[in-house]
Amino acid sequence: MIHPHTKLVFINEQIGYGVFATRFIPKGTITYVKDALEIIISDERFKEHTPEVKEIIEKYSYRDQNGDNIISWDFAKYVNHCCNCNTISTGYGFEMAIRDIYPDEQITDEYGIFNLKEEMPLSCGETCCRKKIAPDDFSKYYQDWDAKIKESIFFLFDVNQPLLSLVDDQTKGELAILKKYPEEYKSVSALMHQVPA
Repeated sequence: MIHPHTKLVFINEQIGYGVFATRFIPKGTITYVKDALEIIISDERFKEHTPEVKEIIEKYSYRDQNGDNIISWDFAKYVNHCCNCNTISTGYGFEMAIRDIYPDEQITDEYGIFNLKEEMPLSCGETCCRKKIAPDDFSKYYQDWDAKIKESIFFLFDVNQPLLSLVDDQTKGELAILKKYPEEYKSVSALMHQVPA
């Protein structure tokens, strides 16, 4: 589920839609949680679909650490990539604001964490744009992503969290340990899909 203080906005024909903040969302706020309503499509189920349906699944889903395609039931699936994103997935399974997000600012994410199957060209417009995202981005960049998350995650305990009730009990327990023992931080690499040998 996407953060409640967001809205879906049509940007243009090339980009399509994007998600924008309707209120101030402070650094450390959980902005997305995989909840019980998300659509989960296993690799086996994916193979059963027509090419047209597969294309839609690949466009609007991300792959979790189990290799399943997850499609958000709400407009979270329209959050766009940016190489200088303002939210990012964490090793705890939710996405979080890594800096303050202001009203009418676009919510952006790091697609490299989404366990891509193939390379995807991109142009996010940032000077740091990588020009593509690829399946090996996880191994290349996870330490950089961890550094960004570590700068923000401890704000999580001090800001309003409208989505916290949707975080599962195991993750809440992990967060309680993190608050007490910061050295127990769980790397974003926990989300990396491990292909069986």
